[in-house]
Amino acid sequence: MKKTEQDKAKKLREAGYSLGKISKDLNVSKSSVSRWVKDVKLSKNQLKKLTSNSHTTEVIEKRRNSRIRNEELARNKVIEAAKNSIESISDEKLRLIGTMLYWAEGGKTQRLVRFSNGDPDMIKVMMKFFRKVCSVPEEKFRGYIHIHPHLDHVAAEKYWSNISKIPLSQFFKTYRKKNISSKSKKDSLPNGVFDIYVMDSRLFLEIVGWSKGIFKNC
Repeated sequence: MKKTEQDKAKKLREAGYSLGKISKDLNVSKSSVSRWVKDVKLSKNQLKKLTSNSHTTEVIEKRRNSRIRNEELARNKVIEAAKNSIESISDEKLRLIGTMLYWAEGGKTQRLVRFSNGDPDMIKVMMKFFRKVCSVPEEKFRGYIHIHPHLDHVAAEKYWSNISKIPLSQFFKTYRKKNISSKSKKDSLPNGVFDIYVMDSRLFLEIVGWSKGIFKNC
């Protein structure tokens, strides 16, 4: 069987076929084809044609897509390894994480606690921080959505309620900002931005204290 494939490979090569084309037609590896046809000499016209074909738009695009796929695989490998290096999060680690996220993204008014973000994973982390570390009673949570008026605000309300586990009955009225220019923009946040409100001024002061303690000990 292999002898037959070798003979076919040589005939195809003599006809001016590329190694890739032969490999595909015979369903064998390109390295095998290369070994089988290494003694086959090509004419100048055949070599010129192969060189020309290697620069066609189709071939260039195929190479580009292959490079992009390889780069994506390499990036995903790094991300996956880094992800797996994170161990389970203790309550103390969650307190540090939540405090620093709040200090970076949260509201600084002393009357209440407010955290705003469009990333559902970020909202999930902060809700766990508020519930597990801060022991916030469920009735103190409020939800608030900022969304462009041409987007589906009803679907967004259901979406964020599901993410945060805050009942819709505890949502403020959704803010639908009128912005004509937004209609022509690509909607990177189809569900808008979500605000978590906690009606507790004391909790805000505790978060301030935790953040100062972290800064002091770093």
